[in-house]
Amino acid sequence: MSDQPLTGTIKAAMKAAMKARDKDRLSTIRLIQSEFKRIEVDERIEIDDTRALAVLDKMVKQRRDSAQQYTDAGRKELAARENAEIAVLQEFLPAQLSEAELIELVDQAIADSGASGMQAMGPVMGQLKPKLAGKADMGAVSKLVKDRLTA
Repeated sequence: MSDQPLTGTIKAAMKAAMKARDKDRLSTIRLIQSEFKRIEVDERIEIDDTRALAVLDKMVKQRRDSAQQYTDAGRKELAARENAEIAVLQEFLPAQLSEAELIELVDQAIADSGASGMQAMGPVMGQLKPKLAGKADMGAVSKLVKDRLTA
C-alpha cells in the first residue's frame, strides 16, 4: 500500500472508476464511501486506517454470507454480484495470510498465553484479532483456534 491513508486510496480508486466508466466497481466503492461517511457522522470521528480495515472486513463478511445464501437459494446471478463486490472490497484489504502463516500465528498466540482447553479461546482470539484485522477471515481463525485448543 502507499503512504496515503486507506480513505485517500479509496477516493482515488473512485475517481479512476468514474473516468473508466466502470459502473459496477464505482457502485461498490460508493458503498464503501457511504459506510465510512455514516460512521463519521454517527460517531463524530474521522476514520483512520485501522477502523477502515475493520469496516471493509465486515463488508466482505456480509457479502460472503449473502453470496452463500443466494447460492443456497439457487440465485446464481445475485451470488455472482456479491462475489464481484467482494473482489473490489478485497483490493483495499492487505494480502490475506496463507494457512501456514495463520497456523504459525495461532500456535504462537496459544503458546504466549499458556492456553489450554476451550475456556482459553477468548483470550487467544483477543490476542489474534488486532494482528489479523483484514488479513484473514476471523471465522476461519476461530475454527483453527478451536481445533488447536481441543487437539
